Amino acid sequence: MKKRHMKKRAKLIFIRAVTLAVSFLIQAAILIIPWIFLKQKWNNAFVVINVLFNIISVLVVIYIVRNDTNPEYKIPWIIFILIFPFFGGIAYLMYGKWRFSRNERKRYKNTAFKAHNANHLMPVYTDDGTVPSGIMRQFDYLNKNADAHAFTDTKVTYYDLGDNVWPVMLEELKKAEKYIFMEYYIIAPGDMLESILTVLEEKAAAGVDVRFMYDSFGSIMKAPYKINDRLKAAGIKVFEFNSFRHILDSRYNNRDHRKMCIIDGITGFTGGVNLADEYINHQEMYGHWKDASVMLKGRGVWSMVTLFLALWDDASNSEDDFNDFIPDYSGLEPCDEASLVAPYTDYPFDHEQVGRTVYCNILAHATHYVYIMTPYLIVDNVMLNALESAAKSGVDVRLITPGIPDKKLVFWLTQSYYASLLQAGVRIYQYDPGFIHSKVFLSDDAISVVGTINLDYRSLTHHFENAVLMYNTKANAWIYKDFIDTFEKCSEITPEFVKNTKWYKKAAMPVLRLLSPLM
Repeated sequence: MKKRHMKKRAKLIFIRAVTLAVSFLIQAAILIIPWIFLKQKWNNAFVVINVLFNIISVLVVIYIVRNDTNPEYKIPWIIFILIFPFFGGIAYLMYGKWRFSRNERKRYKNTAFKAHNANHLMPVYTDDGTVPSGIMRQFDYLNKNADAHAFTDTKVTYYDLGDNVWPVMLEELKKAEKYIFMEYYIIAPGDMLESILTVLEEKAAAGVDVRFMYDSFGSIMKAPYKINDRLKAAGIKVFEFNSFRHILDSRYNNRDHRKMCIIDGITGFTGGVNLADEYINHQEMYGHWKDASVMLKGRGVWSMVTLFLALWDDASNSEDDFNDFIPDYSGLEPCDEASLVAPYTDYPFDHEQVGRTVYCNILAHATHYVYIMTPYLIVDNVMLNALESAAKSGVDVRLITPGIPDKKLVFWLTQSYYASLLQAGVRIYQYDPGFIHSKVFLSDDAISVVGTINLDYRSLTHHFENAVLMYNTKANAWIYKDFIDTFEKCSEITPEFVKNTKWYKKAAMPVLRLLSPLM
């Protein structure tokens, strides 16, 4: 039976791979073949059409220059259009520009308005002067620009590995009485996913409202065979985000990279861990896989509920009354932490780079240190300047990146920033045992972020992301210990390491940096 299932899965992966390849070839043909055919067969017509397409490309370049997109995203597209004027402008209109219909924008505004109103159903923190002003301004930014409120009465537990959070998540899922909401970028067959699905099926059979959302493109080569049919048969509501049909649409750039598990609005998990065995080291992909998660218990989880429902309703065209999901916190043990938590999300179409701004604010307000774990380092000048300025101001800025990469070219791109950062005083460590997938910031023992947001263009600009900003939680001490322990397992990068970089890497790095906003 298992062999037959594996054959079906292998067949499904093959079909998906062929579909992707054929779709790509068709699109390339749509752009290139007319140019070749017209040039060879109908030269007069080609001249007219060539002029027309060149005019389109000129207008597109003017549009790109005039819009408010990040300049570092504009430059690669302008260069591409100047090199290939016949189809460069058309390519940008197909892939480079975000397109959302009027109905989609209207639906998003409606769900965002519902989420805004629902957030005020729970008591939120109001500034009483006890939180340092520099830190309070960071929470104020999220409140005003991301509709993300600060909550007290929320206990935070930090997990340094997926191996450690997985059994806790299973136990918490078994306690569900009203609803379970799960949202992940990658799902793949194995011990982790199967154990979780077993609990979800049991809970759905017991009448719990179970909802499961995963990203179509992130899981396209990994999702189990007929997973949607299995979930629906068990009474689980399932939604495949931006389901793959073709790739003639720039919206496939905007993936759901969020990771949340919410139980009854009382318990919430987030971090870098997806539902696949490499994240819990049951399958070795790139050495030891290190990933971080947090578990929230208390009022702050309500914000995660509204974040999930807002995207669920918007993407699946559903209509939920958020009032139906208000948790009962009366049975919770009192939280003895004088702390603040603010779960937040970052949308790709609101032109507010929430993830980047939160990170930059932490660097700008730090006085002693900022420690960072990130799997990728593909940053624009704003983020690069924030890192370097903090270090130049005397702040101990340290970065931990992978020792064994999952994507070689992206790893080279990460290393292309080393020389500049080292010169500014940033200390860089590579995790010798394997791959760092954690997305963690910690500053001055006081403020931290754990979530899904990488230091790359995709996370900071294109994807749907989420994280939690935390102040004065007991978890900060665990995060600090995790950093100290992890530094011991790393090799610190030196100027000699940069100097001895292979010549072909040095040759590739400037090109990769130029194209990095499109990677």
